[in-house]
Amino acid sequence: MILRPLSMMAAALALAACSGSAPPEAPAVVEVLTIRVEPTAVTVADELPGRVVAYRDAEIRPQVGGIIQRRLFEQGEFVHAGQPLFQISPAPFRADTDTAAATVEKATAAYGRARVQAERLKPLVDADAISRQSFDDAVAARDQAAAELAEARATLRRRLDLGFARITAPISGRIGAANVTEGALVAAGDANPLATVQQIDRVYVDVRQPAERFAALREAAGGDNGAVTILTASGRAHPARGKILFSGIAVDPGTGDALVRVAVDNPGEGLLPGMFVRAKLPRVTLPAALTVPQQAVTRDANGDPQVSVVDGQDRVHPRRITVGDVVDGRYLVLAGLRTGERVIVVGQDRVQPGVPVTQRAWRPAQGN
Repeated sequence: MILRPLSMMAAALALAACSGSAPPEAPAVVEVLTIRVEPTAVTVADELPGRVVAYRDAEIRPQVGGIIQRRLFEQGEFVHAGQPLFQISPAPFRADTDTAAATVEKATAAYGRARVQAERLKPLVDADAISRQSFDDAVAARDQAAAELAEARATLRRRLDLGFARITAPISGRIGAANVTEGALVAAGDANPLATVQQIDRVYVDVRQPAERFAALREAAGGDNGAVTILTASGRAHPARGKILFSGIAVDPGTGDALVRVAVDNPGEGLLPGMFVRAKLPRVTLPAALTVPQQAVTRDANGDPQVSVVDGQDRVHPRRITVGDVVDGRYLVLAGLRTGERVIVVGQDRVQPGVPVTQRAWRPAQGN
């Protein structure tokens, strides 16, 4: 009867000894992706909306009036300077030219006869063979014939009108839709052009920039830093970079903005007049800026930015920082980090302050 309680006590002591000898289980080490903070050259740019404008824009207008006989181009095609575009009926101008030429011939003959008559009478008046009045009349007739010849020659400008009947392209570029068809009556003073030719192998992008940033923009535009990146409506970067033109800039008194014009080469004519795009205008270049990826920055309870720094013992320490602009997906760090420190980019939500971690180098995704 006494042995049974003793055996139960021994079993309880053995169980207690076994449970006390097992060590506590260590927490699993978290693997994180980190970067080493290094200074790099960064150009801070303002991304602003802009509108594409043709490099040259020529309205096709007639210099003489008449009936459109033919249209000599295909709408939307590329035309060269001097290429015929419209033919106005030349018949009236050809008739006027022929009449003017005949008038010149008649006036030439009359002047020749009057000149010879005056030369013939000059020795006679010197010899008192004829009256002075007769000689003066001959000289006046000669001068009048000369004036009539000059007037007749002036009417030969009708030949210019005959040339103007064929309307040519003043510049090379892409021609738009024709506003008139064959048989239409046009005049030199018409309000609407016959068509429009636009040179778009090079274009302008007009961007409105706050006037207070204009001085910084001019300073940043020196050398290669003045290159402007153009983003299309789809977000793609235009293959050619633009250059800021500082001539003729004026400030709009209503908005306080300066209209900045950017010249851009347009290979493939991907930028069309009237298209809205976005332009990255350089503001300032920092030769040794510290940056961290946007996903490395979190916010504390007060909404202030912070990062998770890994020290030399692979332990995590939260650090409040001051950030500036975002450039290509990275925050500019104005204060709070030093060169060479390691910052967690991926995995900061799975660590605790002071806990050791395993580090692997973070690499940006392809295309970032």
